[in-house]
Amino acid sequence: MAPIPFLSLFLLFSFTFPSSSSTFEQQQSPLLKYHHGPLLKGNITINLVWYGKFSSTQRSIIVDFFNSLSNPKTTSSPFVSSWWRTTAKYRGGSSSVVVGKQTLDDKYSLGKALKTSQLKVLAFKYKYRDGKAVNVVLTSTDVVVDGFCMSRCGTHGSVQVKKSRFPYSWVGNSVSQSPGYYAWPFHQPVYGLQTLPLVAPNGDVGVDRIVINLVTILAGTVVNPYNNGYFQGPAEAPLEAVSACTGIFRKGTFSGYSGRVLVGETTGASYNAVGVNERKYLLPAMWDPQTSICKTLL
Repeated sequence: MAPIPFLSLFLLFSFTFPSSSSTFEQQQSPLLKYHHGPLLKGNITINLVWYGKFSSTQRSIIVDFFNSLSNPKTTSSPFVSSWWRTTAKYRGGSSSVVVGKQTLDDKYSLGKALKTSQLKVLAFKYKYRDGKAVNVVLTSTDVVVDGFCMSRCGTHGSVQVKKSRFPYSWVGNSVSQSPGYYAWPFHQPVYGLQTLPLVAPNGDVGVDRIVINLVTILAGTVVNPYNNGYFQGPAEAPLEAVSACTGIFRKGTFSGYSGRVLVGETTGASYNAVGVNERKYLLPAMWDPQTSICKTLL
């Protein structure tokens, strides 16, 4: 199982300004090692389990994001799909994403306090079992999960059923439980640089931060689905394609300092990628295996 490691969060609030962006790249660029396991490539279906209370607007922000990953048909740039194409540089070629089934569990069928083992139950409760699918569990802001807002804000893993393994992911809404740690850059951080928080691109701090955590987890699921793909560090707490580049939103910036991203003229919202329906998002850097640097759209 691969959580967004606490080390990434510690680094996020612990950097001091480097003397130059080139110095930063030389000192901080990670090196992910390939451990000879399979990756998720080809057509991938994302099945969504909405656990708790999510408004229709919140759900549309996230569904639009998933639909943007493999859809270049937007009129504005930079494109979300351009960001996702970095995953094609990993072994095996491209990973094309489509949204599959969606289930809304707004009655909290397992309660509002979940154990890690129950995330797996939710992920496969609705019998979404397909080797080329990722079942994604999203928990609302009033749901507490073991370790949430203490050591992680999402995770991914897999379950074994006979001779097959099925990947799953989980991300929670951190807006009310520990925003100073897990809602940055849309909330003032607990430690480090006390710059003003950015305006969330879709006007929802919790959901816009879910998107950042989702891309971190989803990229990790694709390039390290079974803990033997691309990662750095221990397999039980690996740094993966995006978690190795935590908090970097444009070239020359670093964790804890988001830099000058694009700003909406009328809303003042910060973003660096545009998706379907002209939806705007703020996406972190992803490690590029061809250049061994954290690559951003700006």
